[in-house]
Amino acid sequence: MSEEYPSEADPYAVLEDNDSAFWADAVADAVEARDPDEPMVIKGGVSPSGIPHIGHPNEILRGYFVAEALRDRGREVRQVFTSDDRDRLRKLPRRLANLDGEIVGLGEVDAGALGRNLGRPYTDVPDPFGCCDSYGNHFTELLRRDMERLGVEVDFRSNTALYEVGAFDDVIRHVLANQDRAREVLARYQDQIDEEYVPFFAICEDCGQLTETITAVDLETNTVSYRCTDVETGGDTIEGCGHEGTTALRNGKLPWRFEWPAQWGILDVDHEPFGKDHAEGSWPSGVDIARNVLDVVPPVPMVYEWFTLEGEALSSSGGHVVTVDEVLDILEPAVLRYFFSKAPLKQRDFSIERIDQLVDEFDEFERVYFGETDAPERECERAERAYPKVVEAVREERVRIPYTFAAVLGMTDDPDLREEIARREGHVPDDAPEWAVEHALARVERARNWARRTGNEFDYELKRSAMPDVSFDEATEQALDDLAEFVAEGHDGEAIQGEIYETAKRHDIEVADFFAAGYQLFFDDEEGPKLGPFLGQLDRQFVVERLQREG
Repeated sequence: MSEEYPSEADPYAVLEDNDSAFWADAVADAVEARDPDEPMVIKGGVSPSGIPHIGHPNEILRGYFVAEALRDRGREVRQVFTSDDRDRLRKLPRRLANLDGEIVGLGEVDAGALGRNLGRPYTDVPDPFGCCDSYGNHFTELLRRDMERLGVEVDFRSNTALYEVGAFDDVIRHVLANQDRAREVLARYQDQIDEEYVPFFAICEDCGQLTETITAVDLETNTVSYRCTDVETGGDTIEGCGHEGTTALRNGKLPWRFEWPAQWGILDVDHEPFGKDHAEGSWPSGVDIARNVLDVVPPVPMVYEWFTLEGEALSSSGGHVVTVDEVLDILEPAVLRYFFSKAPLKQRDFSIERIDQLVDEFDEFERVYFGETDAPERECERAERAYPKVVEAVREERVRIPYTFAAVLGMTDDPDLREEIARREGHVPDDAPEWAVEHALARVERARNWARRTGNEFDYELKRSAMPDVSFDEATEQALDDLAEFVAEGHDGEAIQGEIYETAKRHDIEVADFFAAGYQLFFDDEEGPKLGPFLGQLDRQFVVERLQREG
């Protein structure tokens, strides 16, 4: 490998200084420039602190696209993800999730048991659901299952297991044998590093908490002596038990700023994406420690921006999350993979309320790939590179029903009627293969789930099979007939909305009463969605016949 490269100093450089149509190709270029051995290793990592949300797949999916770009070049690549599960449980999360992805409040599990385990490594905390070996294993398993649903093959590695089998032994011994150098480098990035600081945490053999107070190091016996003292974390204090003892090096861990670069060497990492929070602190210190303490070559970095959920930061501990499982209830895996294929340095908001816009964007992206719509050359190049990595298989015969139209179809439970309407409106071609029709109609259930989750204008039961038993006075019937004629002319939803007002005025009907007549005809209800745009989404023949009270 080469000894250094420009992006060590600036982890943003690999993306900022490139002209590739698809960002993953630029990262693949940087990885190949180092002439690494194969298989090339792409890594991510996270502490299993709580519910895995859609922020957690960020660096896995970013790494996935780079891995695929390298595989396109004939390279052998292995994608690894470390569960940093020897980290301590710092605070109690507000919400948890069982292995079925069902989210529960803290009051629905034994919160007292969790509270008694604050300060202990995640893999030493009992699983609050009793189904896995530990709290850490439980939430790592949830993330592993998320990746299975997204079709991304990842080798999950437990940090605890790596410590227990001795993978960290040599690097721990090296750090403790060179404590002066380790303190000197760390002091550039962290305050309160004095001569008594020892870069190692021991697990107290009395209470099981990780303690930072190391009183002696014996590398001949591979042990440390410690005193279990209080730990300040996030403004709170986790009280130590005061026990003094001696324990093996494998019964402890390195601090994060040493552990991260140690992982690079142990796993022979060639590339690692990470969030912008690491770009200003952990990455510079990691590079310095890797080169000047551990003699490890850092991997090619890539910074990605966080994204928000409905405009607010995602938080596992705070409970502001949406899980991959929940998202896949309302859109196809390919759409979620597409979301992560977009430029990493641009901040984005993930909105369940506006998920239809993301699906529409994906559908257009797909049409660009197949040359079914005009697009700038740059967009065509990006689609050419990224699209095959987003979908499970490239199939030109695929069929996509527009998402909001799928939501309209979801207002009826009859699958045959759904298909009949979709075909009648031209959204399912006559010659479409059976598999394509099946996949297309699967979007209907997802769109219906979306309507129900958000309570939007599609969250109503459309009375399609039979007209509700309603009657109107003569003026209202004439007005409905006039509106039917207007709809038959082919106007869009906004025009229909305006015509509803005008028709009511012409027939001297209260506008609210005329809207109520429409809701009764279509929903057997006194209220509903914004009527004009909704009727514009429906197949025209049905709307005309229903307004004419013909069925």
